[in-house]
Amino acid sequence: MSAASEGAAPFTSRTVFAAAHVVADPHADTTPDGPAVLDWDATLAFRRHLWSHGLGVAEAMDTAQRGMGLDWATAAELIRRSAAEARAVGGRIACGVGTDQLTAQGAGLSDVRDAYEEQLALVEEAGGQPILMASRQLAAAANGPDAYGELYGNLLRQSSEPVILHWLGPMFDPALEGYWGSADLDAATETFLQIIADHPDKVDGVKVSLLDADREVALRRRLPDGVRCYTGDDFHYPGLIAGDQHGFSHALLGIFDPLAPLVSEAVRALDTGDTTAFHKVLDPTVELSRHLFEAPTRYYKTGVVLLAWLSGHQSHFTMAGGLQSARSLPHLRRAYELADGLGLFPDPELAGARMAKLTAVLGGDA
Repeated sequence: MSAASEGAAPFTSRTVFAAAHVVADPHADTTPDGPAVLDWDATLAFRRHLWSHGLGVAEAMDTAQRGMGLDWATAAELIRRSAAEARAVGGRIACGVGTDQLTAQGAGLSDVRDAYEEQLALVEEAGGQPILMASRQLAAAANGPDAYGELYGNLLRQSSEPVILHWLGPMFDPALEGYWGSADLDAATETFLQIIADHPDKVDGVKVSLLDADREVALRRRLPDGVRCYTGDDFHYPGLIAGDQHGFSHALLGIFDPLAPLVSEAVRALDTGDTTAFHKVLDPTVELSRHLFEAPTRYYKTGVVLLAWLSGHQSHFTMAGGLQSARSLPHLRRAYELADGLGLFPDPELAGARMAKLTAVLGGDA
């Protein structure tokens, strides 16, 4: 499959973000629970790669190991640097706003609010579009739906531009169980939709990461006019993006980090109205995505970084927090095989040689 040309223009039919991974510095003398140390040149170069294919960059999100190796201080620097790079090349960028600077147990709602406000101010000052991420600390401190409505209402009233709201399911982060004030997803959906309905002019869209296509479709049909649904469903994205007679989803996906060239080709076909060509390119990628995101889903970042290394976007397979060890050798081998079958590697010989070296290190002589 052909890749999009460098310097590609933005898409016209869909708004598409790839949640981008970070490249660790493999020579840094750090520990799994210490501050992250990044290779800034390689990290920013990968963002230029995504922009060159017409995708927007969703920065400092779950894919960048927020809460799983990327500390707030480093995330703040990442946001500043990536937003400056976006201005320099004319790329679109949206950045995660969370509460992960709160490290102490038992943070109260006022602490959570202050943390969100600090990060919101930083993202807006840097020039990124804010993505209000789900907060572990809010999930622990909130005593019901009203707490979410009050806190998110305050943030939306403060935001200078419309934001993206992010609903991240517990399969991605177990600490988010019961978000929006209820473990009942129907009740949680009502709270979520009410917050949007109360502030429709401050919500650009919602990113839904529940891995439930029917629930996403039902939710997007109830969104106010002008509020977009950005699919975060790494299992069902082709059909959700293609849509139906009632509408479609835009996209903000971690799987689009390794799939950028194919995503570009597919969405450009959709731009011309060629849904058949769109599905022909994107449907075969779902098997790889389901493999990378298999349970425990939160460790999908390991496969994403593996593919970046095999594709030549970075010189090593070291991750912040030592997360390269989070998946088994059989899992990594299968990821390589599926990606190779898609023609995903710019240099298949390089990818094969690197996979052979990794197999020798992790698997010995067997």
